[in-house]
Amino acid sequence: MIVIVLTGAAVRLTGSGLGCPDWPTCFHHRITGSWSIHPLIEYSNRVVTIALVLVAVATYFAALLRDQRRRDLVWLSFTLILGVVADAILGAFVVYSKLNPWLVSTHMILSLSMVSVGAVLYHHSKYEYGPSSRHDVRDPYFKLLARLLWIPFFVLVATGTATTGSGPHAGSSSGQLVARRLPFALSSAAWVHSLAAILFIGLVTGMLAAIWRSSAPTPLKLGVRRLVYISLIQAAIGATQYLTHLPAWLVELHVAGAVSLTIGVTQFNLRQGARDRVPGTKKVALSS
Repeated sequence: MIVIVLTGAAVRLTGSGLGCPDWPTCFHHRITGSWSIHPLIEYSNRVVTIALVLVAVATYFAALLRDQRRRDLVWLSFTLILGVVADAILGAFVVYSKLNPWLVSTHMILSLSMVSVGAVLYHHSKYEYGPSSRHDVRDPYFKLLARLLWIPFFVLVATGTATTGSGPHAGSSSGQLVARRLPFALSSAAWVHSLAAILFIGLVTGMLAAIWRSSAPTPLKLGVRRLVYISLIQAAIGATQYLTHLPAWLVELHVAGAVSLTIGVTQFNLRQGARDRVPGTKKVALSS
């Protein structure tokens, strides 16, 4: 899921969004287009999608064939299949709409949502879940804050995609149909996104101060500290890319930070409860 987000961003940032004008084939019912750079980049992203579908299907059957079948693993892996397929179909609409910026933004949000689902599935595969499993809430107050943190995080992501959708990287290249942009001035969208970022950073920093001064368990402290670090790095990258007129490599780095922040918020929520690990998954200390 991380790779599909990064390669999808690379498609847009290299102007390869229309490198393959057809879907699921590339050009005039051919699987691949010419050997020029844009069709290769665009179709490489589609190959990653195919590989991702195969891995998701394999994970689903692994959950079904597990000795002790767990409904949470089955449903999470099935949700991942549905999400990946839906994301691929949405990608087709993006192509045939000539890179409609609203659809491109939705494509990004759905991809990040699937990253979160993948993180949840990975967590569930390591810990016991079920009616008879242990689930000790580490701190009810911070659990509520962790749940509420999804609201400003979604605002942060939505305003970020709006900023990108009004910026210069439309996904098309010279000689192609120029993709239209969102009806916002880039400076205005960036200003709103920066306010959302300041709000999010303020919230996680306040949570860090509150958790560190409390008797909360170490996993909660480490989780929110990671969020603060990633948020500050993201803010620095965002400010730098805006002041340097959005170089593509910095935008790609910002997308990678968004993926990391998505995983961080997901893991912070999952860490609110203490559970027993699945036998065979415990970390073993190596003796020297």
